[in-house]
Amino acid sequence: MRIIICGAGQVGYGIAERLSAENNDVSVIDTSAAHIQTVRETLDVRGFVGHGSHPDVLAAAGADEADMIIAVTFSDEVNMVACQVAHSVFNVPTKIARIRVQSYLQKEYSDLFLRENLPIDVIISPELEVGEAVLRRIALPGATDIMRFAGDNIIGLAIECLEDCPIVNTPLNQLNELFPELSSTVVGVVRNQSLFIPHSVDQLAAGDLAYVISPREQVKRTLSLFGHESKDANRIIIAGGGNVGLYVAKAMEMRTVRTNVKLIEGDHERALLISDQLKRTITLHGSALDQEILLEADVQDADLFVSLTNQDYVNILSSVMAKQLGCKSNMALVNNNAFQNLTHMVGIDAYINPKNVTISKVLQHVRRGRVRAVYSVDNGNAEIVEGEALETSYLVGAPLRELALPAGIRIGAIYRDNKVIQPSGDLRIRPKDRVIVFATADAVKDVEQMFRVTLEFF
Repeated sequence: MRIIICGAGQVGYGIAERLSAENNDVSVIDTSAAHIQTVRETLDVRGFVGHGSHPDVLAAAGADEADMIIAVTFSDEVNMVACQVAHSVFNVPTKIARIRVQSYLQKEYSDLFLRENLPIDVIISPELEVGEAVLRRIALPGATDIMRFAGDNIIGLAIECLEDCPIVNTPLNQLNELFPELSSTVVGVVRNQSLFIPHSVDQLAAGDLAYVISPREQVKRTLSLFGHESKDANRIIIAGGGNVGLYVAKAMEMRTVRTNVKLIEGDHERALLISDQLKRTITLHGSALDQEILLEADVQDADLFVSLTNQDYVNILSSVMAKQLGCKSNMALVNNNAFQNLTHMVGIDAYINPKNVTISKVLQHVRRGRVRAVYSVDNGNAEIVEGEALETSYLVGAPLRELALPAGIRIGAIYRDNKVIQPSGDLRIRPKDRVIVFATADAVKDVEQMFRVTLEFF
């Protein structure tokens, strides 16, 4: 696939890194010569200095033969114009744009992005995506990552195995015997920073991070078996009143009346603006690194501290301080991949990487075949994919035990006729089944083949 990426910031670079590693023909455009130099030196892509919205720059990047343009510059307007030019001048089939300003996304202006107006096929709003990721974590304390599939009927969880986890040192094939009512499936394990797909005779160990696919109604039961029986967080402190923090606070006000939310914002004018937009949330002006402000917010009695500022060091340090002052749990927004391995060591219970959230959204539309959802996990070392099985797919017909599935792939669940089915050796996948698949990075292409229409179908 030939793909043009406009913007070589963290998100653009991350997308280019992932797509070039999969042997796509990738061109990257950015106004910064330094960014383009970095891209050329570290990735197998072509780099072009210039504005992604300029026709001559797009032409030089090969827009006339491109299958897709992904515009993720810092300017919404540049992203929109880049998609318009790609459509009108070069007839690029698929156009994806990152749009941050919420005014563009209001329902009353939804016609703006129709094909005859601004022809953008997919809109990515990082603030909304990250905000929803934060809300999912708040709703399910104990999980370090949460993914939703099949209309929220199937949940993917990343769960740390604690010392008192009831299923530690138990072969996975015995779990159904010990817990016959449980339909959850362990599809991936990270141990000592190394990812592998477990076999039925493998055992989980304390400290492992397990990726588990579960029916929605069994999620809390699954978390408890891994040693996580955390109560819902009713007293929450949010550090950072930017777009993400404000979105989360507003959503909490709309979704529950029992939750007590306090928000700390360092900029005085922003704090005043936020306080006017929030009804039940208490807004405090001050630094999240100021112990007196944290105590004024009653951090010692809080159930959860969520740090969502634009600075990683503030998010990490304030989360650590909050826990030391008595807060039961914490969560931090972490942009820098280098910091992510430090979070657990310093006592951060969960972190969210905005880049990974955005990349997952893009991959859903890059993946070929009948793919409905994609989540990038373990810093891009694996993906969890929801795809629809087609009549021509080799998944269909034979019992699962007879399928020669490629290495690096494990099926986690099947959704059929509004029911979640746990995979077993005797199960046969039918056409139109939704299949949840865990795949290591080198097996993603095999997953795409599972959900593609073959030529013999026509």
